[in-house]
Amino acid sequence: MPVAGLDELRTKLAEVFDVRAAVGLLNWDQEVNMPPKAADARGQQLGTLSSIAHRLFTDRSIGELLKRLYGPHGLAADEAKLVSETAYDYGRATKLPESFVARFAEATSRGFQSWIRAKKASDFKLFRPELETLVELCRERAELMGYEDSPYNALLEDYERGLRVEALRPMFATLAQRQSALIARIVKSPKQADLAWLDQKWDTSKQWDFTLRLLKDMGYDFDAGRQDKAEHPFTSEFDLFDVRVTTHVYEDNLFAGMMASLHEGGHALYEQGLRVEDRRTPLGQAVSLGIHESQSRMWENLVGQSRAFWSHYGEVLRGFFPEEMKSVTPDQLYRSVNHVEPTLRRLEADECTYNLHIILRFEIEVDLIEGRLKTAEVPERWAALMKQYLGLDVPDDAQGCLQDVHWSHGAFGYFPTYTLGNVYGAQLFEQIQRDLPALWEQIGQGNFCALLSWLREKVHRVGRRKLPAEIVRDATGKDPGVEPYLRYLETKYGALYGL
Repeated sequence: MPVAGLDELRTKLAEVFDVRAAVGLLNWDQEVNMPPKAADARGQQLGTLSSIAHRLFTDRSIGELLKRLYGPHGLAADEAKLVSETAYDYGRATKLPESFVARFAEATSRGFQSWIRAKKASDFKLFRPELETLVELCRERAELMGYEDSPYNALLEDYERGLRVEALRPMFATLAQRQSALIARIVKSPKQADLAWLDQKWDTSKQWDFTLRLLKDMGYDFDAGRQDKAEHPFTSEFDLFDVRVTTHVYEDNLFAGMMASLHEGGHALYEQGLRVEDRRTPLGQAVSLGIHESQSRMWENLVGQSRAFWSHYGEVLRGFFPEEMKSVTPDQLYRSVNHVEPTLRRLEADECTYNLHIILRFEIEVDLIEGRLKTAEVPERWAALMKQYLGLDVPDDAQGCLQDVHWSHGAFGYFPTYTLGNVYGAQLFEQIQRDLPALWEQIGQGNFCALLSWLREKVHRVGRRKLPAEIVRDATGKDPGVEPYLRYLETKYGALYGL
């Protein structure tokens, strides 16, 4: 017999999620299709709809339903979890005034348009006023939400529940030390990849078709999604049956588009793998961005840069570019995909250097939010950290502090989840290899069914029934830790570079 009030709660949540989906669709359109002159109107639309969604969710009637349902009332396990997760979200949402939600939505819309202009002009000064506003709004959000020790902790909670600056610092210190040491050995190795063959023009329409092939083979459902082009690749989910990805393809960069599609495809498979019965409720959401990134980084790197993967897709790619690849050997292709070299752009960074890009952004974000760094000082600080961590000089703002879209979205606290994704993903993948002894043979045939089934069971269908650490612990038998990821890097690249 249904518990009184539970159906009413589901109905109210469905209304909230429908409005949020409309907000998401407007955001997707803003980055994919929207004409520039629509920017002001779009900001107003986003502000209005975000306010409506917030008003619906923070309505006193939902609070009363949660009070009535919370505790031992004969609820089944999933029903009780739905109530507790909704109560968690409700408690956080009611700390934010509706006026703040509207201001934040409008500011991020303006910020995105400002970032686009600034990046094209490679001029940080064009973005600085909007960034200043967004930093102030994030500080205001932290004060409204409440926090211990650092206001940045309040922002981290939006992306990785329970994560704190104090936990990230020692983790990042270990990764920076071990990965820097590995990079130093790699760059001194005589066994470097021959990249000369990549220095030619690569037809973008053929690249596009290849990315579609990859997504289809991974298991991405094109009847419940689509791929488009965007300045900065991203995934948008409006419903279990409407999950969209974007990528970019460049005539002078063969691997950028395919790796972006693999990455975003990993995100999309997660969203498409959530339970149908959880639609339009908090349980039908990914538990955290760290777990989300574990999926995207796993497909992009652990799978998509493996020798088995390219033993199959190297020939597929050759079919698209027979003349350009006529003299390229399988080993040469594999080494090229896994070439290690410090680069200015995070999206083009190899596995060994990627986390250093994240640590750089983390340090800047924390100092901005804690008030130790002024927005005007960001380009200079970026350049100093790029020199410190990667030994590179930053030639311009577009290749420096304007390369990422995240700050224009007000997404402070997001960047650390990329590194968490690497850490979680490597630990999960170690277990996958133990559980699926034929995994590499299957990947070498372009068959990902067993891998996707494992991820569906252990990660995707869980939704928000478990916290991130619980998902990793239950799947692997161990608490999350950095050693599996470092072991993966040191083993793989040690063999590649003869270390």
